[in-house]
Amino acid sequence: MIRISLLALGFLASLLVSARAQITVDIKIARSLYVRYEPLVCTVEITNMSGRTLDLADTPRDKWFGFNIETADGRPIPPVNPNYGNEPMQIENGQKIARSINLTPIFPISEFGTYRVRAAVYSSQLGKYFESPKLSVDITEGRELIGKTVGVPEGAGPGQNRTFTILAHRLARTTVLYLRVQDKDEGKIYCTTQLGRYITSGTPEMKFDINNNVHILQNAAPRAFLHSIFDINGKVIKQQGYQTGKNRPHLARKDDGSIVVVDGLAYDVNAKPAEETLPKLDDRPVPMPTPQGKATPEEKRPDNLLSR
Repeated sequence: MIRISLLALGFLASLLVSARAQITVDIKIARSLYVRYEPLVCTVEITNMSGRTLDLADTPRDKWFGFNIETADGRPIPPVNPNYGNEPMQIENGQKIARSINLTPIFPISEFGTYRVRAAVYSSQLGKYFESPKLSVDITEGRELIGKTVGVPEGAGPGQNRTFTILAHRLARTTVLYLRVQDKDEGKIYCTTQLGRYITSGTPEMKFDINNNVHILQNAAPRAFLHSIFDINGKVIKQQGYQTGKNRPHLARKDDGSIVVVDGLAYDVNAKPAEETLPKLDDRPVPMPTPQGKATPEEKRPDNLLSR
């Protein structure tokens, strides 16, 4: 009797393993610590191991793709719009698809604390849900360095005011600056954008031009600065790198209301560094390398959970 029970349990376990292997779901998140309202991009990989082509589509009862998010104490976090829809998708046997989804506008995860994230796929053909392992992320807040409220120019967007805040956030190996743009009267966050590395020995500068575009100058590396320009709604206009010349670069306002960087030697932050070669004995001393960097692009809110 005991032998029969053990055999039955073993057969059931093999069925569960087989079912679990029909579709594999995996998720990746760049890091475990995020600032409130910062884009939290989750990359989901779905692999069809069922032995046949699968047509993935929502049913009246089940969404074929979604996320299960809960707090550290197990409280589930529902999506902002529970009636979201996913476009149907066909996935061939052995095929792997990957999509990157910004969770910030989809789920209310702006409160401080730890969240556990899991992706889930439902196949109506197999009649089962398949889930990824859980990943934990912590939501925190940066340290406010500068804040200023300005008016919205006519025709530039809804609302009467925008509050621009520069935040510093300490990661594992470096400190990063963020720009947050919000309408405090309406309670709307337009962006929380990562500006890049920040050396804490100096305070960043923030000035507004005649159109109330914000200009930020930060010390991003030794003798290297980054000048970022954003419009009234937090959309990036331009980023330009500067090296220190005879004096430290700084922002200045011209008579026409424009903002310029003074005492800086411009360089392209998107340029690829030149290939290094070993110097010959008769070469002149090798100059200092030009600092290079690339700003993190703003993640866009998807039209649906699996949009490209």
